[in-house]
Amino acid sequence: MIDVQSIVAATTAFVKQNQGLAPAVVFGLAFGESLALVSFFIPATVLLLAIGALIEASGLHFFPIWLAAAAGAALGDALSYWLGFHYKERAKSLWPLSLRPDLVARAEDLFQRFGVWGVAIGRFFGPIRAVVPLVAGMFAMRQSHFQIANVASAALWAFVMLAPGAALFKLMGW
Repeated sequence: MIDVQSIVAATTAFVKQNQGLAPAVVFGLAFGESLALVSFFIPATVLLLAIGALIEASGLHFFPIWLAAAAGAALGDALSYWLGFHYKERAKSLWPLSLRPDLVARAEDLFQRFGVWGVAIGRFFGPIRAVVPLVAGMFAMRQSHFQIANVASAALWAFVMLAPGAALFKLMGW
């Protein structure tokens, strides 16, 4: 079993000690969280919220970290889209997706009901976050439509992941 508290403590300690690497760490977390076959193994939501608090606590600059998170999320989704576009139905049989056909079915339902809006909406629902772009690729959604929804929702998602921790830290006067 993964000890999330230990991972959060180690990651935030690393970022605190290596503040110059904060954007790179956040980029990697957001990229992994958005990549269809990797997202199952990274507790990035908790880590990004914790790093958000660390931004305020350590005097880090919000903008470059937010930009790194948005870029990582957008690139992770773009790669997931490409995997879906390239592998089509075979993508469902790739591990670890093959273990969770329910997630693929939920992502397909969301995508079919909402189309391009499903890409943007799906980003905010943890378990299917990285699967929706894969499905968009499988269904050959127009690249331009996908990328508009991808980049816009990545920017908003990155803000939603980082800002609450920073705001709470500031409000509590820690």
